[in-house]
Amino acid sequence: MSEQGHGQESPGGNPGSGPGVITPDGCAVDFYALLPPGREPEIIHSAAGRAGASILELGSGTGRVSDALVKLGHLVVAVDESPEMLARNRSAETVCARIQDLALGRTFDVVLLASHLLNVPDEGIRQALLSTCAQHVSATGCVIVQHHPPQWFDSTTASEEQVGEITFRLRDLSRPGDELLAATVEYQAGERIWTQTFTAMRLDEKQLKAALSEAGLMLDRYLTDDHSWFTAARRGGEN
Repeated sequence: MSEQGHGQESPGGNPGSGPGVITPDGCAVDFYALLPPGREPEIIHSAAGRAGASILELGSGTGRVSDALVKLGHLVVAVDESPEMLARNRSAETVCARIQDLALGRTFDVVLLASHLLNVPDEGIRQALLSTCAQHVSATGCVIVQHHPPQWFDSTTASEEQVGEITFRLRDLSRPGDELLAATVEYQAGERIWTQTFTAMRLDEKQLKAALSEAGLMLDRYLTDDHSWFTAARRGGEN
């Protein structure tokens, strides 16, 4: 599972296209190497509560977030299934593995599941992702999750956005089911163009809490006003 961005999630193996290496989940390595860290590191750093916290980043990709977290003083282990993605990571300890298969035998102050991976339509994969989070977070630590909140599914339309030299286009939107949104995202940097198709599933708060509970976790607090980032903790602080 690789680093996703700008509303993508692909643990089920969504198609991607464009120059350079495309990972098993459809991500373009060369494109993600261009992306700046954005505001994610500050959100994570603030939620971690202190510099020096140990962080396990699941689906770390090229390390745009983990490199920034290391600079903020954290001890980061970056996990990704793509060796080509991990080769771009400049500072974190790296582990090449699928998130679902991870078993490091150690726990961390923070486990990070970003990039909207939680919205994968396959319930089995979703629960496997959360189980990995629960397995690797310490009893007093937290899981930090980025997801698409319910209102995103109602407000999202075809769009184009410019971020520095990169153009993002969201196109070909469809709603194949009451709780699903499918689309293609196109990234352009100069003459290079990459695409990735994805399907996301809506989870209301009741469904979210149920999925967390099944993995032995509980919703703690939202980190952003739009509820796209939240923390979870071990249920009852259990080991």
